[in-house]
Amino acid sequence: MYKIICCLLLLSLGACAQSPNKSTLNKASMPEIKNKYYSTTSKEKLVLADNVWKQVLSPEVYQIAREKGTERPFSSAFETSKEVGTFHCAACGNPLFKSTAKFESGCGWPSFFEPITKSSIIYIPDNSHGMVRTEVECGKCKAHLGHVFEDGPPPTGLRYCINGVVLTLEK
Repeated sequence: MYKIICCLLLLSLGACAQSPNKSTLNKASMPEIKNKYYSTTSKEKLVLADNVWKQVLSPEVYQIAREKGTERPFSSAFETSKEVGTFHCAACGNPLFKSTAKFESGCGWPSFFEPITKSSIIYIPDNSHGMVRTEVECGKCKAHLGHVFEDGPPPTGLRYCINGVVLTLEK
């Protein structure tokens, strides 16, 4: 019930952004990256000016990653995907989650019970929209990814609710 209320609240607040339809996302899990800063191997922090992010990210990724937007629930191909691999930050390439940590939460967004490493994710208190939540950002570039909740499965009991638009999958 809590998950349904959250979805309805997000929709009623108008916080949801338009995102590509599922058929577009299914064509390739790892889209062609035109971002010269994207690297799946570099561990260095990435700090870019806002005007640079606007040039290197698609409008959809920029709106979520840099403006803390939210994609429509159930709009991401990754939400129900069973593909095996590593999920990376679409803004910078930082490895975030293994597919073995993904689970079906029914919340409308791809869900994971743990990140690859503790440094993959940054945790930030979020009291926006009259809610008390914890925002999660990419540990390398500080892109907004989504939120983490304490209603996930064992072994962690956590549910990382992540916008699929800000993920790429390396199979």
